[in-house]
Amino acid sequence: MTERTPVDLWFDPFCPFAWMTSRWLLEVEKVRPIEPRWHVMSLKVLNEDKDVPESYRTMVERTIGMVRVVTAVQQKHDSETVGRLYTELGTRLHNQGRAKEPEKFSELVAEALEAAGLDQGFADAMDSEEFDEALRASHNDGIDRVGQEVGTPVISVDGVAFFGPVISPAPKGEAAGRLWDGVRLVAGTDGFFELKRSRTRAPIFD
Repeated sequence: MTERTPVDLWFDPFCPFAWMTSRWLLEVEKVRPIEPRWHVMSLKVLNEDKDVPESYRTMVERTIGMVRVVTAVQQKHDSETVGRLYTELGTRLHNQGRAKEPEKFSELVAEALEAAGLDQGFADAMDSEEFDEALRASHNDGIDRVGQEVGTPVISVDGVAFFGPVISPAPKGEAAGRLWDGVRLVAGTDGFFELKRSRTRAPIFD
């Protein structure tokens, strides 16, 4: 059996581009010998000391409850379980367009926990600071690998970490594999730091 390379991804479930990257990574897993491993980071924590529009700050403040729930699950279960919950949260937030309904996030979390086969008691973490220390530790573990100038997602593989890639839509099949090969090549090149162009489209969800 081919040994699979661990690939760590840090995400905030509310971030649509992290969601796109995560769905791409699952496609890569089908065509390359990798093993995605899932970790939380937080847009709220990332931006708490930054000069951002107040409307954006208010928005990410509302998302911390979901990150807390994922952190609680991360403390009690394995990475596969975290990934399963992320899939259920992200499908509802992004594919179903419910990220624009913060007043219904509690209902969304309850649905996602049930669909992932997890105890509804994890929903209590939404309004609790019990897991905030673990949340920040996970966030810092990811962001310290790439620096404060980037956001979510962060990927780390074979000692090399990078932000992104930011993609829309997520490639499928061998196209996903070829992008992975290219990303690993440039990210693993000593002295390579940045490759960027302006985004010209919003996330395109399946």
